[in-house]
Amino acid sequence: MSTDKTSFVYVTYIASTPHRVYEAITRPELASRYWGHENVSDWRPGSRWEHVRANNDRTVELVGKVVENSPPNRLVITWAGASQADDLSAQSRVTFDIAEYEDMVRLTVSHDELIAGSSMARGITKGWPVVLSSLKSFLETGRGLDVFAEPKAA
Repeated sequence: MSTDKTSFVYVTYIASTPHRVYEAITRPELASRYWGHENVSDWRPGSRWEHVRANNDRTVELVGKVVENSPPNRLVITWAGASQADDLSAQSRVTFDIAEYEDMVRLTVSHDELIAGSSMARGITKGWPVVLSSLKSFLETGRGLDVFAEPKAA
């Protein structure tokens, strides 16, 4: 597999406040309502975070460390599959930049240091758009989308 790196950037605008967007990302009980997973950490730089399936089996699917945390405007974490937690070459980085934009929020999610062509890089290019659309729906309507939905056959 190539060691070339790639990145993914997604920008969305949400009728909300920076504080509400930040809380929706970092509070497990909120993240589970639009992501189907809980993001679990104390959110201090250097601390571990876990992306835990919000169902009965509570599977930890992703892990990483908190790199930077400046609530409610910026959160930077490392990101790896749970089975690759100790493999530094498999870790990528996610930056959440949350900015006021008139009467809404501009959320920019940058996922970089991804191994080009890897299953993680392919997965996040499909995953982030639906998760962030669900976050937007959740904050604007109180109801997230089904992030596990599959395309209907033509």
